[in-house]
Amino acid sequence: MIDKVVASIEEAVADIPDGAHVMIGGFGRAGQPVQLIDALIEQGASGLTVISNNAGNGDVGLARLIQLGRVAKMICSFPRQNDSWHFDAAYREGRLELELVPQGNLVERIRAAGAGIPAFYTPTGVGTLLYEGAETREFDGREYVLVPALHADFALVQGYRADRLGNVQYRKTARNFGPPMATAARTTIVQVDEVVEVGALDPEAIPTPGIFVDRVVPVGWRDWTPGGVYVGGLVDVNGEALEQGIDPLVGETKATEGKPSGTEGTR
Repeated sequence: MIDKVVASIEEAVADIPDGAHVMIGGFGRAGQPVQLIDALIEQGASGLTVISNNAGNGDVGLARLIQLGRVAKMICSFPRQNDSWHFDAAYREGRLELELVPQGNLVERIRAAGAGIPAFYTPTGVGTLLYEGAETREFDGREYVLVPALHADFALVQGYRADRLGNVQYRKTARNFGPPMATAARTTIVQVDEVVEVGALDPEAIPTPGIFVDRVVPVGWRDWTPGGVYVGGLVDVNGEALEQGIDPLVGETKATEGKPSGTEGTR
């Protein structure tokens, strides 16, 4: 009987070695698999190449992994924002290498890896420093640059629900990079709020089929999400930590002075 549910989150990440290429899902805080990252921190792997849209928020999750010096290289599209101080410090001090990739190119490189496409041509980035010296070709009078697919040894993904076969559903914006990353890694590990019986998930609403998933870890309802409090990560516009999280129904903090605060508290 196929059963991809593992006994513990520690077991799920136990074999990630030093120097591994690890994809980490999430668009900022939305969909970031914090519990899996915390387990990876405790496991101790270092020298990692991390592929993610962002380079960490606040003091937890990916940001904490960077702070501890476990990340040797970041491949991402949006590394800097008002609470990315651990990435900023590591990069400025030369402790971390950065490969900056336009967001569309990033997700397409990941998708291409999952589809078995070794490289593709794109107009995005032509003539910029990002692709200086890269192979280019003209199609219909427009210049394109050749970019390679982006593979990983492991993918850490946050889902919403899954069954023992590894079929995964996501919740709203937390889906983001999860589905393509699940296809592009040799081993895909998904944390979910709950595991349901086989047949309970609508087969027409399964973005990530079980064939792409190797391990499922139920982490339970995350207490910091219903109240909108993202543990350790909420900051004001000056980077100062806030004690109070956002109201998820209002989407504001005292630091934003009535302006939408973004994805804090989404799940």
